[in-house]
Amino acid sequence: MDDLDHKILMALAADSSTSVSRLARRFKVARSTVQARLEKMETNGTIAGYTIKLGDVALARRIKATVLIQVEPRTSASVVSKLKAIHEVEMVATATGRVDLIAQIACETTEDIDRTLDQINAITGVQDIESLIHLSTKFDRAI
Repeated sequence: MDDLDHKILMALAADSSTSVSRLARRFKVARSTVQARLEKMETNGTIAGYTIKLGDVALARRIKATVLIQVEPRTSASVVSKLKAIHEVEMVATATGRVDLIAQIACETTEDIDRTLDQINAITGVQDIESLIHLSTKFDRAI
C-alpha cells in the first residue's frame, strides 16, 4: 500500500460516499487510477465494505460501554459465538492480562445496558465481567 492508497482510504474513512471522480480530482490522478486502486484494495481485503459513520445526533442517543470478560479455560470460542448473537455487542477482541475478552456494547438506555450485561454474564463459560461506561468521546480515529 503506497501513499495514494493511504490517501484514498483516509478520504473514504472521512466520507464513504465520496465519488471516484471526486477522489481523482482531489489527488490529481486519473479516475481509472482511483478505480483500479479501489478494486485492488477490495480484492486483497484492505477494504471490506463501505459504510456510514454515525453523527453526533445519532451517537448522543446511544450509551456505550466496554466490558472486560474473564472466561473459563477453553471456552473462548463458544463465548465469542454467543456474544456475536447479542445485537448490542458491537465488537469483541481477545486480550492479554487479567481478562480474556474485551467487548464494546451500545444501547439506548441504562436499563438496556444492564439487561445486556446480564445476558453476557449468563453465558456459559463467562466467569466474571467488569463494565466501563463511556461518558464522552474526546476523539475517534476508528476507520
